Formats: sequence, structure tokens, C-alpha cells
Amino acid sequence: MTRILIPGSTDLRALEAIWRGSEAVRLSPEARGPVDAAAARVSAAARSDTPIYGINTGFGKLASMKIGAEDTSALQRNLVLSHCCGVGEPISSAHVRLMMALKLLSLGRGASGVRWELCSLIEDMLARGITPVIPSQGSVGASGDLAPLAHMAAVMMGYGQAVFEGETLPGEGALRRAGLAPIELGAKEGLALINGTQFSTAFALAGLFDTWRAVEAALITSAMSTDAIMGSTAPLQPAIHSLRGHAGQIEAASTMRALLDGSEIRESHREGDTRVQDPYCIRCQPQVTGAAMDMLRMAARTLETEANAVTDNPLVLVEPDMIVSGGNFHAEPVGFAADMIALAVAEIGAIAQRRVALIVDPTLSFDLPPFLTPDPGLNSGLMIAEVTTAALMSENKHLANPCVTDSTPTSANQEDHVSMAAHGAVRLGRMVANLEQIIGVELLCAAQGIEFRAPLKTSLPLTKVLERLRRVVPPLAEDRYMAPDLERAAKLVHEGALAEAADLPMPELSS
Repeated sequence: MTRILIPGSTDLRALEAIWRGSEAVRLSPEARGPVDAAAARVSAAARSDTPIYGINTGFGKLASMKIGAEDTSALQRNLVLSHCCGVGEPISSAHVRLMMALKLLSLGRGASGVRWELCSLIEDMLARGITPVIPSQGSVGASGDLAPLAHMAAVMMGYGQAVFEGETLPGEGALRRAGLAPIELGAKEGLALINGTQFSTAFALAGLFDTWRAVEAALITSAMSTDAIMGSTAPLQPAIHSLRGHAGQIEAASTMRALLDGSEIRESHREGDTRVQDPYCIRCQPQVTGAAMDMLRMAARTLETEANAVTDNPLVLVEPDMIVSGGNFHAEPVGFAADMIALAVAEIGAIAQRRVALIVDPTLSFDLPPFLTPDPGLNSGLMIAEVTTAALMSENKHLANPCVTDSTPTSANQEDHVSMAAHGAVRLGRMVANLEQIIGVELLCAAQGIEFRAPLKTSLPLTKVLERLRRVVPPLAEDRYMAPDLERAAKLVHEGALAEAADLPMPELSS
């Protein structure tokens, strides 16, 4: 299957499908006209005596230096190779593919001045599974994600390294083995490839998509925790949330009501319960998770816009017949979105960790055994699993500190304010992995707690989730080597298996 990208209107669902899949990606044929028109305008400008940044001049602080028409190709080649300064571990093939698809969307708007052949080469690389080796560090998120994108562009020219059919090869070797040839860059094409926010945006989108899956799982595990400690569902009443009016809070409460509907455990203590109120981590779940959902949706709107944006410099404005320098490469919107996602991740994990702490505490869990083991003392049960969640929660709190405020001048002070969007977005992967582990431990604890309430049963949706867990993690009867249990539970969260098992409508990111 080939996914057709429509520049300017590709939505989050399509972008997530690219992130999670390996299908071929191509621009809509309707994009060719604007792309060709802009390329023709750049070709004419390259032969002009008028200095135009990036076409017949140097770059950055060297913009005042005029370059002759005979050196057009060398100028672009040198630009790309000199900017291949990335360091650190290579990014995943999924991130590379999404980044390349985003670059296609940007070039396909017809304001970058590249030839259609360049877009076709990116399409063919995606279709044939050529994955440039792109280091994870080196971008400050302004003047574009220069270093990472340069490593992508270098492979298109036959330089650098790429993975093809499981083997890491020199760029030219990978292309030729796949039946493709390196491209010689024309005027502005190197600049168009490396100028842009596609690296930062790809990582921010990936973090967003995986965080939303974690939100779905957190709604489910929070409902399970509520039943495990025999908590009240009164705080989920629709009127409470309508009176406040926040969409995420209303949806979170509605989802939790549906998840808990029909629970025998809940019905068993509806009357005569001596507790007046549950702790905040139970009572305020819709308010906290719902607020995180609203923030994630705000970030989603920003990133969907950015995914469809033209973010290189200069821009070719065909209608007014201008090639004009601007600042669309500055990734400030992406940096803000990444910081928002990071805050949401940290808070979802923080309240989930408090639920874990509540369930394992015999003084607070309404008669559950200490650390959820049937034979406490001889066995430690889930004692240290809770400690692990505390460590991960604390790490995420540190990682959630804003990155976008940490500007520093670069390029001899020509680029004197930068967004730091790249590492703001890259850190999301680590944070979401921590969150998945926290929610996975909550899943283990809540399931164990619900099973201690037998013969009373939880609701049908939560029973299905419990059954899905028990296919890979058995109940904890006595102490055992725990690390594989935590890994399997986190994997269920990562893969979206909890929402699939519950088989109920879940809130959508793009609603």
C-alpha cells in the first residue's frame, strides 16, 4: 500500500500510520505543478547577478559572500557535507521514516524551489527501505535541524551511511543496491533539505502518539485501582464535570464510568462505607488526566500544523515572484509543544505512582494485604515495584523541565536565539518509556488487588483487561524474579493492548 501525502492537509491519523507502519509514501501528483514552478524560479535566480541568500551566496555569517553560477552545485554539496556534524546514537528507522515523510510534505508545498526529482528520490528511498543513519544529537532547533537533516541529505548524494536490508552501507552503495542513483544537488536544494524542523517535529509527534496510548492505558488502570481499593465512583458523576466544563475532564470521567459500570466490587460497598472521601489520586483522576488530555490536544494541533508547514529559508513565493528570507526554520512552536507533552507525561505518571503507593499500603488500601502478597513478611510482594515507579516518576519530573527557554547564540551570533526543540522532543521517548513502566506496575498492582476481592468481580471491561494481563503475567502468589513481569506489563501499555482488551470507545487525540 502507498500512502498519498497531500501537502498542507495531512492529518494526525495519517502521520501516526506512517510512524507505526512501513508503507510507501508519495506526494499527491497535484503537488508537482507548484514544485516545478518554484524550481524554475530558483534556476533563474541562480543565474542572476543579484545576491540571493543560499542560492548564490554563502550561509549564515557568510551570507555576504557572492558565489558564482559555476559553483552552484559545489556550494550545495559543501553545505550538506559540512553540516554532517551529528553525534550520539543513531535514531530509530521509524523516526527516520517519519522525518523523511515530513520533509516531503514541506517540499511538496512548492515554496522551497527544489526539483521534482529530489522529491521522487525521497519517495523511492522510503518505498525501498533505505534508512539514512542519523545521529540523535546536534540540533538546537533553529536555522532548522541542520545536522540531522544533513545526514539524511548526504545519503541522497551518495555520502554518509544508510541501512538497507538490515546492512549498514555507504550511502551510494545503499542507493545502488536498491536500484537508485545519487542525485547532484541544484541551486538551493541542499539548503532546502537541511533547513527545516522535520527532525524535531518527528520526535515530538512520536512522543505525542505514544503518550496518548499511555493516556488510554492510564484511564483503564486508574479505574482498576479504584475498584481494587474499593474506591467511590461518586466523583465520576457527570454533573460534577459538566459544572467545570473542561473537555478532557468530562471525557476522562465518562470513560472511567463506562469502565467501572457493572462492578460487583463497587456495588458491595455503595452503602455503609465509613470512608467519606478517597485520596486525591483516586478522587481527582478525571481532573488530572483530563487536564493532561487537553494539553496533549493543544500540542497536537500545533504539531499537525507544523507537519504541513514550509520551514526552510529562503522561501520561493511564486505569485508575487519573490525569493525572500524569513524565519520559518525556527522551531519555537515545536519546542513549546514538546514541553507541553513532557508536562503531561510527568503528571500522568505522578498521579499513577501515587495510586500504586496507595494500593500497596495496608493502612490506606481498605484491607488489602501489605504489598499485595498473600504471605507478607516471608514475601515482599510488590514492595520494590512501587519503589521503581517512584524512581521513574522522579526522573520524569526532572526531564519535564522546559527546554524551549534554554536558548544560546550560535553561528557567530547570527543565529542568536534558538528553540532547543530537538532535545526537547527527543527526551519524550525516554519519558514515555518511563511512563509506560509506571502504568505497567499499576496494572500489576490493581489486578492483584481486584483478585483479592474475590468472589466479588470487577466490571466486564476490566475483567477483559485482567484476563489479557494474565495471559502473560500470572498472579503473584509468592515472591519471584520480577523484572520480566514489569517488562511484559509495560509492553501491553506500549502496544495499546489494554484499550483493545477493554473494547470500549476511548477518547481520541484529534477530537
